[in-house]
Amino acid sequence: MSPTDDTDVVARIDDAMRVWRQGDLALDETVFVHLADTDTPLTPAAREAGSGGLQTLQSATTGLMVITQTCDLVRHCLNRPYVEVAPLVELSEDEYRTVARERIPSRATLHCLSAPRLAADLDRSMTVEKAVVAEWARTPGCDDDAEMRRLAEALARKRSRFAFPDDFTKLAGPLRKRLLEKHGRRSEEGDALRELTEIRVAATPNWQADRVTLLFWFVQPAGSEHAVTPDRLEYLLGLMKPAGRYILVEGLIATLDDMSATDYVASDRLELDFLSAVS
Repeated sequence: MSPTDDTDVVARIDDAMRVWRQGDLALDETVFVHLADTDTPLTPAAREAGSGGLQTLQSATTGLMVITQTCDLVRHCLNRPYVEVAPLVELSEDEYRTVARERIPSRATLHCLSAPRLAADLDRSMTVEKAVVAEWARTPGCDDDAEMRRLAEALARKRSRFAFPDDFTKLAGPLRKRLLEKHGRRSEEGDALRELTEIRVAATPNWQADRVTLLFWFVQPAGSEHAVTPDRLEYLLGLMKPAGRYILVEGLIATLDDMSATDYVASDRLELDFLSAVS
């Protein structure tokens, strides 16, 4: 019998899914499934499976986060039958603080996950039919609308972040190293870096030009207690030596109010894993 032959089954699934929201958790679901070529094992699960070509593998997780948009979760299950979920992973204290400050786009976390220091691993996702999710025990994820928006932005940032050129990756490597070294440390510099809202960079005239000037925006909240000082800005910029196409590296300390809309959309956000060659 197909679902279309039993309207009661379809109605039950739709009723169950009506309460689900993006960010909700299935903490009792501890199995994640992915496809791997076990003849070329890249993950522990693939290595444990032994050789055998393409296999569907299971790995343990501490739960799952729903990352499908809410509007699709509540739509009729025959029109939108699938739900996308990401596995939860446990982080160290330093890792969790970094993720909570939205510095690592491959991870997303929620306030309710702070005590066990869990985050969704957005590098992995699994598709599950709504008939399965309807039987899961649902744990609400987001506390309020503001947290819902932050999660949606984190999920979008994972897929929309700018692909920086390889030669920029090399030039900015020392900056990335410094940010990673100091970001989790209790120091004047570490406190200032943690309070940054974001770091953005603009390329003039554009990223493809033969001669490029880079402008870094170190964006911090208005009235920040641990501001990035001009001396610290000069030091951070000095880590990046002009080379090749990049003829000048400049920087500004600013709040979002200081930036025009043009400044913001003409620049690209840096993440702590923004250098794809070494991430």
